Amino acid sequence: MNVRIGNQTSAHVPAWLPYEFARSHGFDAFEWFSDRGRHGWCEAETSEAERAELQRVAESGSVQFSIHAPYAADPTTRDGVEAICRSIRFGGSIGARIVNLHLFPQYHARVYVESLRPLWEEATRAGLQLSLENTPATSPDNVNAVFGVLSAIPEAIGRVGFCLDSGHANLHSTTRNDYVRFVDLLGAHVPIIHWHAHENWGDYDSHLPLFSGPSAKDDRGLRGLIRRLHQRGFAGSAILEQWTYPPEQLVWTRNRLHELAGQE
Repeated sequence: MNVRIGNQTSAHVPAWLPYEFARSHGFDAFEWFSDRGRHGWCEAETSEAERAELQRVAESGSVQFSIHAPYAADPTTRDGVEAICRSIRFGGSIGARIVNLHLFPQYHARVYVESLRPLWEEATRAGLQLSLENTPATSPDNVNAVFGVLSAIPEAIGRVGFCLDSGHANLHSTTRNDYVRFVDLLGAHVPIIHWHAHENWGDYDSHLPLFSGPSAKDDRGLRGLIRRLHQRGFAGSAILEQWTYPPEQLVWTRNRLHELAGQE
C-alpha cells in the first residue's frame, strides 16, 4: 500500500517547527491543527506570503496538506460552522486536500449530516474534501449511521469521507484494545480517506507514536490494520499526531510504517 505519511502541528512547540522538520526530513504530508489555546496555532497567524509559499509547495506535489478544524467545532452550531469554514478557506488558500472535523455521536445521524451540507458545498468550492473523524466516544455504529445517510445523498458522494483515528478506535468501549475490530465493523459504504495514526494502552488518549506502545512488542494489529486499509483502497495520508523528544523518532516511525505498508 502506497501511503503518504506526515506529522502535525503541536501544542508544545511553535507551529512552524514541526512543519520545517517535516520538510527537512522528507515527509510528504502535513496537517495544520487549528486550535489556538489548545494546540497552539490558528489560521489567522499565517501571513499571505506564507500561504502563497504553502500553496507553491502543495502544487509541487511534494507535500499533501490537510487541515484539522478546532477540536470542539460542532457543525450543528453557528460558532462551529464559522470555525470549520475558517479552516476550509485556509485549506483552499494553500492547496490542501482535506479539512478534518470530529463526529459528534450525541446527535442523530440525519441531524448531523444535514448540518454538514453547507460545509461540504463550501469545501467543494475550495477544492477540498471533508473528513469526519471518530473520537473516543464514537462507535462503529455511529460511523455506519452517518455514512448510511451520506451515501443516500448523491451530492455528498466523493465530498465527505471518514478519518480513521486508530488511537480513538482503541478506546471505544465496544472495541477497547482492538482497533482492527473497529475497522471490521465499518460497512463497505464508509470511505476511509484519512488516517490519524497513534496508539495507546486502552486506558486514555495518550497519543503514543506507533511502535512505542503495544505495537513495539507485537505489530500484528498494525499489520492487520494496514492490510484492511489496503483492501479498502485507501489512498490518503497517515498523520502522526504527536511531537516527540527527540523529534527524530518521527522519522523512524515514518520509515517503519512505510516498511509495513510496502509489504501489503
